[in-house]
Amino acid sequence: MKLVQMKLVLLSVLVAATSWNAVAQMPTGSSTGEAGTASVVPASRPIRVAVVGLVHDHALGIFGALARNHNVTLVGISESDKNLIALYSQRFNLANTLFYPNETRMIEATHPDAVLVYTSIADHRKAIEIAARHHVNAMVEKPLATTMEDALAIRKIAREDHVQVLVNYETTWYASNAEALREVDKGMLGTVRRVVVHDGHEGPKEIGVSHTFLSWLTDPKQAGAGAMFDFGCYGADLMTLIMHGETPESVTAVAMTDKPKTYPNVDDDATIIVRYKGAQAVLQPSWTWSFARKDMEVYGTDGYLITEADSRVRTRYKGQLAEQEHEAPRLVRNQQDSLDYLAAVLHGQLNPDHDLSSLPTNMIVMQILTAAQESARSGRTIPLTPLPN
Repeated sequence: MKLVQMKLVLLSVLVAATSWNAVAQMPTGSSTGEAGTASVVPASRPIRVAVVGLVHDHALGIFGALARNHNVTLVGISESDKNLIALYSQRFNLANTLFYPNETRMIEATHPDAVLVYTSIADHRKAIEIAARHHVNAMVEKPLATTMEDALAIRKIAREDHVQVLVNYETTWYASNAEALREVDKGMLGTVRRVVVHDGHEGPKEIGVSHTFLSWLTDPKQAGAGAMFDFGCYGADLMTLIMHGETPESVTAVAMTDKPKTYPNVDDDATIIVRYKGAQAVLQPSWTWSFARKDMEVYGTDGYLITEADSRVRTRYKGQLAEQEHEAPRLVRNQQDSLDYLAAVLHGQLNPDHDLSSLPTNMIVMQILTAAQESARSGRTIPLTPLPN
């Protein structure tokens, strides 16, 4: 009886799922998208996940979430750094039997349904390729890759091995962003003309990230760039949804290093102008803000919406004399965090095609980021065309 009730609740959630995240109810036994037809985990059991790498500080937030989530079971962790193993073992009371020296041995011993990747960005391709060869899905931290070459290789292997490759952004789980995308999708703001996105903080060293994280985050070969990639990806991801997956016409960018003694090898501040036919986005990623921020302004022909942190929005529509502020509706159950979302995708209950986490969306994000990097380097506006299939 409880199982029937759970299924009915899940069905009602899926029907209510908003189109802003481009998810749709999938028939049992299928999960499609950029990966093609991927195998589905029976809904009667939690998905089995394994962690690849501990060099990304975002891994510090996943183990508590894994322990609380009944839709996901942690089966292994691959990491070769003994100091990191000791740190995480002690901090999260992790059993020694969970740890493996490399990803291949871990996958062959534990048979996960998906890997959660916390390597450097440059190592995403390798981690995904190893997983895909074993027909294991992957979720990586943003951005997808450091180069278009790696992004295209990731897309190729995802298609060939029929696996899901998903990208986790903190801002995907913001109710404020969901509300902005919902109002855009419903036409409440009219035709979108301009979007301004501010993302970043005081700087990774300034906020006290670990030495391990800082060492690769400020290495352009391992991270792609500095603030431009680290925080520019958020706005590029959201703008791609706002524009319904349209490839921009061009990208123009400038990058600066305002703190050269702290960040001698990468930018710490950037401005990226992404131009579409009839619309533009101005992305402002930075490690020089006075405080941490992730907010967005969406301006249309019939009004505007401004997000505030993760849950509040301010709106003003044509004919109104003043702004209105309100709490954004809560996200639906299986879209409130990355683990529930991943479980829903692998259970065949959500279709990730062209949502904020999907591979098609993040291929366009990579086009924007790499074009911005080239524009800042060359001083030219970089034209873009849709990627060939």
